[in-house]
Amino acid sequence: MMSMNRHVALIAGLGVALLCGMATAAVKTRDGSGNPAIAKRDGARVYDKNGNPTFDVKPDGTVDWLTFSGYIRYTANCMQCHGPDGMGSSYGPALVNSLQHLSYTDFANIVTNGRVNVTTSQDNVMPKWGLNPNVMCYLDDIYVYLRARSDNAVPRGRPRKHAAKDAAYAKMEDSCMS
Repeated sequence: MMSMNRHVALIAGLGVALLCGMATAAVKTRDGSGNPAIAKRDGARVYDKNGNPTFDVKPDGTVDWLTFSGYIRYTANCMQCHGPDGMGSSYGPALVNSLQHLSYTDFANIVTNGRVNVTTSQDNVMPKWGLNPNVMCYLDDIYVYLRARSDNAVPRGRPRKHAAKDAAYAKMEDSCMS
């Protein structure tokens, strides 16, 4: 399992590669609310055919652990600027809309390194969260929750039913937060 420092270094390195133009062609692929179909399972984590984290919502509305955890982490760390359920506010854009055109890599880069978007009609500044373990240890979770919201796979509000946290996820979480 990856420690917080290694996780941050990996994400920060990805951000530097993007900023320097060394990213691969896969970065240019827009996935956001593209095809979120599950292609691979790894414990509590599920991935689409491009290797991006995705969601698993059962017909009865039960969400996977990452989607549920993403809701909790989003509400604790992101909602103050981006509004409830990723719907936006006067401080930050609606992330349910942003995820329709942002790739996972772009999302990770923006969250890690921040972004300044100033035009004549807006003045948006996204802070850097790259050194905050309360965000970085749960980056995939937050992305998965927002991706599910962007695809209308989960409604607004706290998911009513969710899968349990598995042992591998708990171990990763403990390792990352220590």
